[in-house]
Amino acid sequence: MLQIIKNANVINEKGQLERKTIIIDNGVIQSVMDVNHEIPEHEGSVIDAEGKLITPGFIDMHVHLREPGFEHKETIESGSRSAVKGGFSTIACMPNTKPVMDNPDTVALVLEKARQADMAKVLPYAAITKNELGRELTDFEALKAAGAIGFTDDGVGVQNAQMMKDAMKKAASMGMPVIAHCEDDSLVKGACVTEGKFAEKHGLKGIPNESEAIHVGRDILLTEATGVHYHVCHVSTEQSVRLIRQAKAIGISVTAEVCPHHLVLSDEDIPGLDANWKMNPPLRSPRDVEACIEGLLDGTLDMIVTDHAPHSEEEKARGMELAPFGIVGFETAFPLLYTKFVATGKWDLSMLVKRMTSDPARVFGLDSGVLKAGAPADLTMIDLESEKEVKPETFATKGRNTPFAGWKLKGWPVMTWVDGEIKWSQTNGFA
Repeated sequence: MLQIIKNANVINEKGQLERKTIIIDNGVIQSVMDVNHEIPEHEGSVIDAEGKLITPGFIDMHVHLREPGFEHKETIESGSRSAVKGGFSTIACMPNTKPVMDNPDTVALVLEKARQADMAKVLPYAAITKNELGRELTDFEALKAAGAIGFTDDGVGVQNAQMMKDAMKKAASMGMPVIAHCEDDSLVKGACVTEGKFAEKHGLKGIPNESEAIHVGRDILLTEATGVHYHVCHVSTEQSVRLIRQAKAIGISVTAEVCPHHLVLSDEDIPGLDANWKMNPPLRSPRDVEACIEGLLDGTLDMIVTDHAPHSEEEKARGMELAPFGIVGFETAFPLLYTKFVATGKWDLSMLVKRMTSDPARVFGLDSGVLKAGAPADLTMIDLESEKEVKPETFATKGRNTPFAGWKLKGWPVMTWVDGEIKWSQTNGFA
């Protein structure tokens, strides 16, 4: 069915806002026209955007949907509902489920659950090693055939360099990426926050920056040796940014991501022993925050991801040392970064949107992330003037674990399309 979105503000090739009419037919963008063009006769629907921003649907290449095995934290349905409420049309889920996504049947289960949920597009990663134990490679060919888009042991770093090199060789031979959670276990055991002022004040063991950067450096050398596409998860340290920048400068095939919380918060912002401020990687120093911001602006860090990691309130109530790592991110990501950086004049709106749409699509070879004729009609409508308080009790995710409760933010998504279907709107809720 034909759909027309009129009076839409879109970001043009020069990064400027321009009023357009968007025509959608059978789930595909048919045309993006100037407003003075005559609208074709149709039997479909007309939506008046009333000058609100329309962007490609956001793409989040690092999320935790918890199913199978941890449905008390999240399900594929609740997670994908939360995603579309946050403006995300495509999400890539990590394999640290129970059972781990290390076999074709589990990958197939996730894809079927996503089909039943019928919200965001869900792209599953598969584990690098069986049960994410770092001892034996999974069957890469069978996992790719089942629908896996890449290989990662996210949640734990691959500790053995030979195992990682073997994985990279195998993935490179198949044209598949390796996505790495970079963490040297020998440096982090028993630690829950970054090594720094907060840890010292509260007598906590700290996670040092080098625990992340050592694996980044090791893996960059292995990438150079194997030719794989290597992607670094949730970069949080100045050292990691520096190593990735240097690797890119000499042509090594490395890409990287950063999370909103590592751009907005440092360990000096943590108010106390509230585990809603506990995530992995942890909040780092202000210097690291500035390095991540600089890395995002200059393209060293290719994209923004949420690392959406829901946990139950009971789990987070165990306190900073005993609670699991992770915070939710879908529903606050864009307004948080818009309010902090775009509304204050520090960033261009076009840069923020690009890092959440076309850049992840480019890195992972997706056909979405662009607003042009022939592309999937994955779209997000955003009210840049709308200001609201973050209220976790209103989230669509099962998780309430966020450090941003009570923050007043602007730039909220109000409608999300996936393949031309409105999956969520502020007015009518979920489809």
